[in-house]
Amino acid sequence: MQPSAILETALYVTDLDAAEAFYADVIGLERIAKVLGRHVFFRCGQGVLLLFNAEATRHAPKPDAKLPVPPHGTTGPGHVCFAATPAELDQWKSRLDGMGIAIEADFEWSQGGRSIYVRDPSGNSIEFAEPKIWGL
Repeated sequence: MQPSAILETALYVTDLDAAEAFYADVIGLERIAKVLGRHVFFRCGQGVLLLFNAEATRHAPKPDAKLPVPPHGTTGPGHVCFAATPAELDQWKSRLDGMGIAIEADFEWSQGGRSIYVRDPSGNSIEFAEPKIWGL
């Protein structure tokens, strides 16, 4: 057996409001769920991007919790990569530059394909890349 896709990806943030604004207003993702102070979730294509306040997810659920999700979380910057065509990469670069968001890196991979990198308000590494960097 082998999974067919990644359904959700989680990033942990230090300022949930700033992260929500970044992913909604800058990246343009659609909010699909939110619990104040704990998390905000976004639709991204066929998957979901989960943004968690790491402090709020490190504790075991209460015995009477409706959803007994085990504790999770991390410290330090994480990473997520959004798929983009070559034309979209140019559009992303223009959009991000126009919003005053520094492009940390912009390069061609030796196996083919281009990536650009920025940081979200919590310091997570956000990449936009052509799927062919992974042979897709």
